[in-house]
Parts: sequence; C-alpha cells; structure tokens
Amino acid sequence: MCGDATNWDEEAYRESILREREIQTRTVFRTVWAPSFNPNPECVVVASSDGSIASYSISSCVSKHPIGFCSARAQRLLPAEPEGFLEGHDGPAYDVKFYGNGEDSLLLSCGDDGKIKGWRWKEFTESEVPITFQGNHMKPVLDLINPQDKGPWGALSPIPENNAISVDPQGGSIFSAAGDSCAYCWDVEKGEIKMVFKGHTDYLHCILSRASASQIITGSEDGTARIWDCKSGKCIKVIDPLKDKKLKGPISCVSCIALDASESWLACGSGPSLSVWNLTASECISSISNGASIQDVVFDNNQILAVGADPVLNRFDMNGMILSQIQCAPQSAFSVSLHPSGVTAIGGYGGLVDVISQFGSHLCTFRSHCV
Repeated sequence: MCGDATNWDEEAYRESILREREIQTRTVFRTVWAPSFNPNPECVVVASSDGSIASYSISSCVSKHPIGFCSARAQRLLPAEPEGFLEGHDGPAYDVKFYGNGEDSLLLSCGDDGKIKGWRWKEFTESEVPITFQGNHMKPVLDLINPQDKGPWGALSPIPENNAISVDPQGGSIFSAAGDSCAYCWDVEKGEIKMVFKGHTDYLHCILSRASASQIITGSEDGTARIWDCKSGKCIKVIDPLKDKKLKGPISCVSCIALDASESWLACGSGPSLSVWNLTASECISSISNGASIQDVVFDNNQILAVGADPVLNRFDMNGMILSQIQCAPQSAFSVSLHPSGVTAIGGYGGLVDVISQFGSHLCTFRSHCV
C-alpha cells in the first residue's frame, strides 16, 4: 500500500522521533515528599535528567491514571501535568531536598552543573503563572556553585558536579557530595563554604547528615563509606562494605546509604550487595546479596526498602531476609522515598514515577513532565 508523500516533512518527522527517544530515555533521579500537615501524601517533587524540578499532586495523578499496574502500559504513558515546574539546572538534576518545614521551607536541588539552588516552597506552590509558562518564572533565593581548583598558570579545573545533598536546618547547613572527591558544608545564611571534607579517592555518590552526633556520612566510587566529624572536618571511620569479600565485582562503589530514625543503624548499597551496620558498635550485622545493583535505600522502622537496576521494590528485615518484592514501573529505579503514612514513591528510567500504597498496591504511575 502506497501513501501520498507530497506533503511529507522529513525534518518534522526526524524531530518527532528524536523527541520521543528523549522522552523514553529520560530518568528521574530523585523523588521527595513535600512537607505537609496532612497525614496523607499530597505532593511529590521530582528531579530529572533534563535538569527540571517538578511537583505533582497525588490525588490528581490517582484520579487521572487507572489504579493497577502494567509494565507495558507504563512505558506508553503520556507525561503528567505538574502543579509546579522549574528548569533548575544546566544538565541533569541529581537530588532534591527540603530545608525546614512549613511555609518557610526551601526547595533545594543540585545537579551536574555543580550548583545548589533553593526556592521558597510557599512561593513555588502559590505561583499564578500558568504551567505552560513556568520554568524560569522564579529566581532562586539560594544559588551556590562548587569551587574550581587552580592549576598551572592559573588554569581552572572544570566545575565538579553535585551528586547528592543533605541538610541540617538546626545547624544552618547544607552538605553536598561532589565529583571532585570532596564533601562540602555550606552556610545557608551566608552562602559560603564552612568546611571541606577531604579523604575519598574518587567522586562521591551520596551523603547524609547525622545531626545527633554532629557528623556526616558519605559514600564514594572508591568503594568506601566514611564518617566525618563536622567540628574538625576529619574522617573518624572508614567503612568498606566489601572488605571481607574475596572477590569484588566490577561495581564495588558505595552508591547509596541510609540512616534509621535513631541514627544508630546504617544501610550501604554497594553493587548488588546491601550491608547493615550498627554504628554504636561499629560492626556489620548483616550482608544481603541482591540480584541487581542497588541504587537507593531507605529505612522503614526496622525494615529496609531498596530499589535498583531491576523493576522491583525489595523489602528486607535487618538480618537480610527478603520480606516482599513488588514489581514497579521503572525498569531501573534510582530513587525510593517513604512518606510517614507508609506510601512510597519510586522514580527511575523512562521518567516514570510509581506510587505504591502502604499495603503494596499501585496507587498511580505517571511519566514526569519534559522541559
């Protein structure tokens, strides 16, 4: 069967193919629940590989997307309409966090451009700018950029990326995990670096604030997690999750870490291995072998949720026993965030976000908005 190619627009066709490919290969690197006094989840914020930061109403997504889950259907989803949208970074946005609670909280993000940006959450949610015109409609109240090393003849190194951030509102600090093997402590009020933590031999993947002990914990491509004293800036302990293993696999970096609510237990994801550490006793109490690389972890009381390079939400107990495995939409997941109600948001490849109830059912699945 032949068609009429008289009005064929080769350029438009090429652009449509490239656009579709871009949509399909976009990645959600981080999801975080917005602060709210409502005990039920209201809004999830998403940081994506196109540098965007977007917020989505859970009730709106649930009403517009049928309840239920089908991996094939999820891949064909159209982008959901966000409630708010920012073109946050030049290059991928890797992390997003909230600094403070309530109306005065800041929405923070970091990315491949080496910047940490902050916007007033109240101003973001109350913006009257139509969503089609959002993106650069708000100026950040915080705009930090990593320092550059000076080389011979005054040459400057490239600006190192920020792969993750953590916050300590009581101490007025933001901590960042950078691509130059350093962690930085930023003074929020002054917008200046307060301290630099040096000791890793490769770039950093993740960072956590352990405020109760005035410490931070970092995970690096060098295969170690390190505990740092925030007063002196010195490393006080090196954790090597694979030290006792005879053969380290091709992926031995510490890609993700999590603290429990008491800040006494640490979970480390290193390739397909997940180890659980008692920080008080400074010992590993269990090591879990997973089928695929683990890319994010979070504690749920005395249990651990983990996602990674397969479309599964894993739930483990502290001894490494698998309690449940739930299929999720992203074929490779980079983020799992837990709401106090027990609802989880999982983001990953394809720009997909899967919201799963505390009972294990899929509330909604949507594709994040494109720049």
